[in-house]
Parts: sequence; C-alpha cells; structure tokens
Amino acid sequence: MPVYIALEGAEACGKSSHAARLADHLNAVITRETGGTAIGRRLREILHDTTVTDLDDHAETLIVAADRAQHLAEVVRPALADGRHVVSDRSVYSTIAYQGYGRGLPLDEVRMINDWAIGDTWPDLVILLTVPAEVTERRMAKRDRDRFELAGDDFHGRVDRGFARMAADDPDRWVVIDASGPVEMVTAMIRDAVRERLGVG
Repeated sequence: MPVYIALEGAEACGKSSHAARLADHLNAVITRETGGTAIGRRLREILHDTTVTDLDDHAETLIVAADRAQHLAEVVRPALADGRHVVSDRSVYSTIAYQGYGRGLPLDEVRMINDWAIGDTWPDLVILLTVPAEVTERRMAKRDRDRFELAGDDFHGRVDRGFARMAADDPDRWVVIDASGPVEMVTAMIRDAVRERLGVG
C-alpha cells in the first residue's frame, strides 16, 4: 500500500535534505510544496519574491492552495495510484502554520480552503523536524533569504507554535524529531519512525 509522507518544520531545519534521503531510501517519488509542478513553480516565484511587498494575506493563501491543488492532481495522486510512495518537502500543514498561525487568518477558513483544494488526500504521516532558534539563525545567515524567511521573528515564532500545536493535537499522524544532531542520526530516527508508524522502509 503506497504512503504519502510530508516533512514539515521551520526554515532551515533540514526538510529538503531529509526528504530527499528518505525518498531515496524508500524508492519514493520526491516532490515539494510549493513549486512541485511547472505551474507551481510559476506560483512559487510570486510567493517567494522579495520584491513582492503588497500581496494580501488572503491572496497568498489562495495562491498556495492553487499550487497544492495542481500538485495533488499532477504528482501525488498519480504516483499513489501507480503504487509509488510519495515524500514531500512541505504539505497542506505548512499553509495552516504559515497562513493560519503565522499570518493570523482564521484557522477554520484556511482549513476549509485547503479541504476543497486537496479533497481527501492528506499525508499519512507528517514528520516535524525541530531545531533550536540559534541553529536556524546560523543556517539562515549562510544564504539569501526569500520573502517568507524575511518575515521576522514574531511571524516565525507563531509558525513554530502552530506546527507544535498541530503535532500535539494529532499524535497518531505526526512524529516530532529533533533535527539538530548529526545528519546520519536524524536520518536513522526518521527511518525508524516511518517503519514504526507505516510499516515501510
């Protein structure tokens, strides 16, 4: 039975690297949100462009939902239908964290929009990677920051608390892993969690 796994977390927590490592281990389709399709890449350019300074929070939410609807229709559902596991760098839960908790939009409205966008294709397992704030800051200092990464500490604090709340409210779907340790150790913890929860890998 194919499974859909999402890696979530704050900026620079190692999601992309660990998603790729897990996908390789599982021989899974590796993808990401936003930007996991050709259409999505065009939408992502708007969302992450630092020169875009007047994007309304509601419009931002709808753009992300549009990316997600295309992503599920073009990548995730076809892969699952073909019997392939899917590992995604971010998922619908990032919208709830960023646009809901982070931007302060009503959570029930953000969930409703995304329910409509993705139907019943929610991740089977969400792996939340956490790192201390000082680790995030050190990693972020080494790269150019995009529009979300420049949003400020208060915003990212709300996002982090949103992820923590979702994980606490749905422990059967979420696994929280400290990603501040050596890469190989974190990789092993992720693989162990996937085997324990989903029986794959």
